[in-house]
Amino acid sequence: MSGGYGRYLILLVGLLLVISASSRCADAQAGAVAEDIDPGLAAIDARRAQRISEQSAGRDISGKLLLTGGVNNIEGTGGGGLSPWAFIGGYGTSDQIGGNGFYTRILLPDYTVESLGVLIGVFDRLELSFAQQRFDTMKIGQTLGLGQSFVFTQNTAGLKLRLLGNGVLDQDSYIPQLTLGAMFKSNDRGDVLKAVGARHDLGVDLYLVATKLFLRTSVLASGTLMMTKANQFGLLGFGGDRSDHYQIKPQFSLAYLPDPHWAIGGEYRSKPNNLSFAREENAFDFFIAWAPVKNLSVTCAVADLGTIARQAGQRGFYGSLQIGF
Repeated sequence: MSGGYGRYLILLVGLLLVISASSRCADAQAGAVAEDIDPGLAAIDARRAQRISEQSAGRDISGKLLLTGGVNNIEGTGGGGLSPWAFIGGYGTSDQIGGNGFYTRILLPDYTVESLGVLIGVFDRLELSFAQQRFDTMKIGQTLGLGQSFVFTQNTAGLKLRLLGNGVLDQDSYIPQLTLGAMFKSNDRGDVLKAVGARHDLGVDLYLVATKLFLRTSVLASGTLMMTKANQFGLLGFGGDRSDHYQIKPQFSLAYLPDPHWAIGGEYRSKPNNLSFAREENAFDFFIAWAPVKNLSVTCAVADLGTIARQAGQRGFYGSLQIGF
C-alpha cells in the first residue's frame, strides 16, 4: 500500500510544482486586496459596502469576509461539511497565506466518524490540505465479524486551484468562481476492504466546483461535479464488485448569511453505489455555522448519510470546530 500511495504523492508534488508556477503569473484581479472591496460594491448596496469596508480596515487579520473560505469538510477541503466550495480556505488574500486547523465529529446511531486536519491557503489561489478520518464501527463491528469498535482510518491529502473568477468581489457579474481540485486518499484496512468487495484501498477524487456569493441577497450557491469511485468517502475503500469505474457525481450547497457572523444552509452529495455487500445512499445535511471572529468558527448540523454497511437510517449530529488565520 505504501508503494502505491508513494506514486500518488509523487504525482501530487508534480502538480503542486505546476500549480505554484501558474499562481505566480496569476493576474492582479484574481485576489484583490481589501482596500479595493468598497469601490467594487458601492453600486450594489451602500450600507453593505460600508460594513465590509469597516471590517477590512485593519481591525481584522485579513481583508476577506467572515465565512467566505467556508469551513473544513469531512475530507479537509474548504467548503461546507460534506461538499467543497470554490473559495480558497483560510483568510489569506492575494498577497497573504492563511490556514485552518479543524476537528469534526459525526455521531450516528451505529457509527462514529471523526476527522482531524489542517489546511493552508496560498495567495487566495492555491489550497493544500491534509486530514485523517476515523470510522468507528462501535457495536456493529462485532456483528460484522470485525470486533467491537473496529476502526477504519483514512488519510486524505488535497489540493485545490482557483481557475477563474472571484465569487465575492465580482458582484457585477453572474460568473462564479471556478476551482479544480483533487483528493488523494489512503485507507489502512486493505485486507478487510477487499474481503467485503472493495477493489482498492487507495483512490483519487477529482472535482470541479463553481461557487457564487450574492451579497445583495446574502445567498451563497455552490455546485460540484466530482469524479470518484470512493465508497462512503473512501472509508470503505474504492470501487467494488458492482462497479470499478469512475463516476461523475453532483453535489450542491446553498446557504443564507443573515449576518456576517452566521451562515445557515444545506448540502446534498450524491455518491456511487459500488458494493453489493453494503448498499450506499446519497447524503445531505442542514447546518448552522457561527464565526464570532475570523480565527474561530463552530459548525453544527443534522446529517443524513443513509445506509452504511447494511445499517439503515444513519442520521445524526455533525459538529466541527475550526481555528484559523
